[in-house]
Amino acid sequence: MKQSGIDWIGEIPDDWKINQLSQIVSQVKNKNTGLKENNLLSLSYGKIKRKNINTNDGLLPASFDGYNIITDGDIVLRLTDLQNDHTSLRVGRATEQGIITSAYTTLHPVDYDNSKYLYYILHSFDLKKGFYGMGSGVRQGLNYDEVKTLKVPLPPKATQQRIAEYLDKKVSEIDSIIEESKKSIEEYKGWKQSVIFEAVTGKNLNCKKKDSGIEWIGEIPENYKLIRLKFLLKEKLQYGANSSGIEFSLDLPRYIRITDIKDSKTLYDENKLSLSEEDAKDYILDDNDILFARSGATSGKCFIYKKEIGKATFAGYLIRAKIDETKLLPNFLVLYTMTKAYEEWKNQVCIQATIQNISAEKYVNLIVPVPPLPEQESIAKMLDSKCAQIDSLITEKESLIADLTEYKKSLIFEVVTGKRSV
Repeated sequence: MKQSGIDWIGEIPDDWKINQLSQIVSQVKNKNTGLKENNLLSLSYGKIKRKNINTNDGLLPASFDGYNIITDGDIVLRLTDLQNDHTSLRVGRATEQGIITSAYTTLHPVDYDNSKYLYYILHSFDLKKGFYGMGSGVRQGLNYDEVKTLKVPLPPKATQQRIAEYLDKKVSEIDSIIEESKKSIEEYKGWKQSVIFEAVTGKNLNCKKKDSGIEWIGEIPENYKLIRLKFLLKEKLQYGANSSGIEFSLDLPRYIRITDIKDSKTLYDENKLSLSEEDAKDYILDDNDILFARSGATSGKCFIYKKEIGKATFAGYLIRAKIDETKLLPNFLVLYTMTKAYEEWKNQVCIQATIQNISAEKYVNLIVPVPPLPEQESIAKMLDSKCAQIDSLITEKESLIADLTEYKKSLIFEVVTGKRSV
């Protein structure tokens, strides 16, 4: 082994060479003049895929004359918006001829046989977020002139082929397990939602039922009542504070925003803010207060505040509900918001404008199936236990996905830099 002279790579095998990218690729500048090609391609999640050129979703340009024609083996780099997007995969390899936006930088390997290895080494650089350290300007975008001096190792051709074949096989196997795990998670989530729905609407009970008269609720036990939320409140719904918040301090109330809510019982710890005592005084949360999101993609999202979180207040795009616990357990209401019935209600009431919106006036008319209090307590206790079991299964799958994702990154890096022989 020898030192490569490249910080992010370290040592490489003795018979490997170091090249500047410009020595082994050329920039593709083959405009689609006269619409010679209409096989539209896009870079998505590190894969170059076909896209319907005739779609009417309004996201495509009026003309594709300025798009680049790329061919099998070309490598596409999406080097825009580096400042704001730190999660995207930015390297893809074409497997067919087509057109792609000229906003992307496309590299054509001088020798086609280098193509797959070059893709994997640039993909590894991408996984290590190497492009983010190269950006400049407001958008931190890069162009070909800025990446052509990038140094990469180049093994002998036979080694390149072995590496490409090995990684094709291993990455495919890992991705397959990850996809199956993701499917399992969605199935578990669907199971959980179904279990909650069956329980809070009494469908799992062997008793006489009645028609609720609401399509998305269906039949309920005869002793259940259907009550609008406004009749289950101790006081009117309240919008939160209209403030941008200040730097988080343990001495000040935490300022809960929509983006802070992870799920109905959990807040994210990252990027949290506080609110001054003066600004927060009319919005201090009490134990078991429920917060509803009223705007954006998270409309309808629900969070139940517990005093163990510490003193807290809430932002203007959240609505506080104080539940009359002599009629309804706050935890039971939260469980109802996790059902397909609640999802259907949201779909019915959302105002489709520039953004979705569920106002307080909409929330107060939410109809809730309400069992007697002892049954609410029994149902909530049973669901807490059952949901914990399902959540544990989901966590196991999520942990597996995280481990496999890290293993895949490590495997690719070790193989493309010669640290693991194949």
